[in-house]
Amino acid sequence: MHKHTLPDLLTQLYQLLYQRYGPQHWWPSSSRFETVVGAILTQNTAWRNVERALANLKAAGALSPARIRELAQDDLAALIRSSGYFNTKARKLKAFADVLGRHHDDNLDHLFDQEPRALRRELLSIYGIGEETADDIMVYAAYLPSFVVDSYTVRILGRLGVTSGKQRYHAVQALFHDNLPLDAGLFNEYHALLDRHAKETCRKMPLCRDCCLLSLCPTGGGHSRAQ
Repeated sequence: MHKHTLPDLLTQLYQLLYQRYGPQHWWPSSSRFETVVGAILTQNTAWRNVERALANLKAAGALSPARIRELAQDDLAALIRSSGYFNTKARKLKAFADVLGRHHDDNLDHLFDQEPRALRRELLSIYGIGEETADDIMVYAAYLPSFVVDSYTVRILGRLGVTSGKQRYHAVQALFHDNLPLDAGLFNEYHALLDRHAKETCRKMPLCRDCCLLSLCPTGGGHSRAQ
């Protein structure tokens, strides 16, 4: 059992990660629409693959909702091939562009200027947008405090003993919403730092000896002694 309260633990976790890695400058894009497209394309692939797909869309003049609607699905899929699952992702991009055009006149301000729960419900109603992608869009494109939970988040919290690994998405998200200030900038940076830490240190086979979270982590104590 942690001697810290959960708000204290989550705050210390953030502070240690920030001290180790500094600001992550997420999300790397030149527009909010590009952020939305990137959030859809990054499903089940590495960001470097998304960057190639975004570059192809830009070079083809196709990084707008109108052009995505106009393009044949096969042509759109060819442009985003590097992102993997490109036929399905082309359908997802067209579904988002269709909703943005029909209900919001291609105006992201109009889409995002909703009560946050209503916006999240609308995003989840669009083909291909699940909870993680919806929250990516909420925090990184709409600048609203909706914590993004991914497999890296679950891994780190599980090793810290905060979760059992069996909680549903909403329950893990609620840990952050209920115990930290509801601040989009904080949630932006926190999620990015968790991902950085999971990729560099808290891997599937963790590198505990050099971990900045060792003082908080019951799992890491055993691993570091064994290394």
